[in-house]
Amino acid sequence: MPRRPGRRRPRRSPTGRGRPGRTPGPGRSGHHIRADALDGDTAQTGGMRRFAAVSGKTVGSEKLWMGQTHVAPATSSSDHHHGESETAIHVVSGHPEFVFLDASGDEPEEVRLRTSPGDYIFVPPFVPHREENPDPAEEAVVVIARSTQEAIVVNLPRLYALPAEEA
Repeated sequence: MPRRPGRRRPRRSPTGRGRPGRTPGPGRSGHHIRADALDGDTAQTGGMRRFAAVSGKTVGSEKLWMGQTHVAPATSSSDHHHGESETAIHVVSGHPEFVFLDASGDEPEEVRLRTSPGDYIFVPPFVPHREENPDPAEEAVVVIARSTQEAIVVNLPRLYALPAEEA
């Protein structure tokens, strides 16, 4: 098939999976992070295990962190927040619950967001929360994307609600 002027055919490795170990930049391709190559050497919270896929460390990203979190059956994470990061969560498997405090009433009240596979959750910056997996047999797995280069995790002694001007 003749090529049109000015159009280049994309390069592929013999396996069609890109060239590992290359940093993207001008004239370079993207990264393929295999499921078995996720990096467990990232910020952690008790009761769960995080694995980085896309980060400054793994691929040289500057404004994004993305990875997986696994919460074992019948387990709750420690209370925590993610600093200045906005966090988007996609539920892959299980039925994790995301727990926050709502201080809009007279007394702070615990709010539970019960999820199913395919659901999404958004956690604004600095909002304390925890993940729970009430299922006695099935692990919960979520994919996380954050607006910072690395996983920011600030572990807390307890949940608290942000004052209205901070939330």
